[in-house]
Amino acid sequence: MSIRIGILGYGNLGRGVESAVHQNPDMELTAVFTRRSPESLQVRSAGVPVYGIDELEHMQDQIDVLILCGGSATDLPVQTPKYAGMYNVVDSFDTHARIPEHFAAVDGAAKAAGKIGIISCGWDPGMFSLNRLYANAVLPEGHDYTFWGKGVSQGHSDAVRRIAGVKDARQYTIPVPEAVEAVRSGSNPELTTRQKHTRECFVVAEEGADLARIEEEIKTMPNYFSDYDTTVHFITEEEMARDHSGLPHGGCVIRTGSTGMNKENQHVIEYSLKLDSNPEFTGSVIVAYARAAYRMNQEGMSGCKTVFDIAPAYLSAKSGEELRAHLL
Repeated sequence: MSIRIGILGYGNLGRGVESAVHQNPDMELTAVFTRRSPESLQVRSAGVPVYGIDELEHMQDQIDVLILCGGSATDLPVQTPKYAGMYNVVDSFDTHARIPEHFAAVDGAAKAAGKIGIISCGWDPGMFSLNRLYANAVLPEGHDYTFWGKGVSQGHSDAVRRIAGVKDARQYTIPVPEAVEAVRSGSNPELTTRQKHTRECFVVAEEGADLARIEEEIKTMPNYFSDYDTTVHFITEEEMARDHSGLPHGGCVIRTGSTGMNKENQHVIEYSLKLDSNPEFTGSVIVAYARAAYRMNQEGMSGCKTVFDIAPAYLSAKSGEELRAHLL
């Protein structure tokens, strides 16, 4: 039987999830849910219906896993706990500082309903989180470094678009090259948040909007921009379409550490990603964890989980025998 997937939200990430489901033969896209008028939305998967968000109140028998594709700033803190009380859910909540409270909210709702809620799936948090954990376990004497970009951050771009007077926005996260090279050299530099990355925003403002206020709100936004050197450019819609239509991203996780009785040997672990499409890759990670959510719930598990709690075999469509024969 195919795992029946529902998607809530059909923006860049929702479309990325849709294409990922299409590549997994053990899954089928059952429905897309939207806060917009369902009649105005045309999905790419033939025959898949679009419903208003209120229909989620009574479709539990038709969906095995609901994937939530809203933004971390305002959507997911409300939606994930709410729908974890009705469905197995997966989200890509990426406000690192608020993950503990988000986990607690989802955990209570999912346990009460006997469902699984997997939060913060993607590449960071997500794949990068796993690599930080693995590297810490292998090299307990060491230092962690994470660099993002250069690329478009969907969460940060969404946060800018939520500011009053902003019509559209793209936010690029840019590693400081000197910081990356210092880490790769094994010199274990002490780097502040501001020394590791810069942020660059391209904003289309609504006509008559207060540009100075918008820029100030961006630069002082906690958890997103206040700890970084941030540059804001105001551009036209035509420039946005011409120069910023793609959604590339990437980055790397590096851990430097030592082994030996006297710490005489030095090691560098590095995991990197280079992504043509941030939302399509993120959607692909989420879909793998949707498989895990379904399987774990079928085994009687419930509550909130993160990538740290889930055995890798739950992610794969392959059987245990196939994994041991070909990937181990």
